Amino acid sequence: MATKLFSRQNEGETTDLGSGNKRRVLLHTDELMMVEFTFEKGGVGALHSHPHVQASYIAEGQFEVTVGEEKATLSAGDSFIVPSNVVHGVVALEAGRLIDSFTPHRADFLA
Repeated sequence: MATKLFSRQNEGETTDLGSGNKRRVLLHTDELMMVEFTFEKGGVGALHSHPHVQASYIAEGQFEVTVGEEKATLSAGDSFIVPSNVVHGVVALEAGRLIDSFTPHRADFLA
């Protein structure tokens, strides 16, 4: 199968994560994955870690972001990076949307 090179706004399967939070894989190769997460106000991306390096862009909203021992309040246009195996999570201070990139891709998101 050829690598998908483009993703349009309404393409891709949305996964309901509960509590109004959703995930949509936009594009991926073995080396890299781009994923959209949407959160309702008060939605939580629970503290967790994984071996993937993650870079996140806040497309909409405002989030309290924890990366390791650091906390920051970030808004649309801001971004953050999570090194491999570092505990991290978010709380949506208002409804919002994150665009996350992972390297390598998250196979668990494709199952």
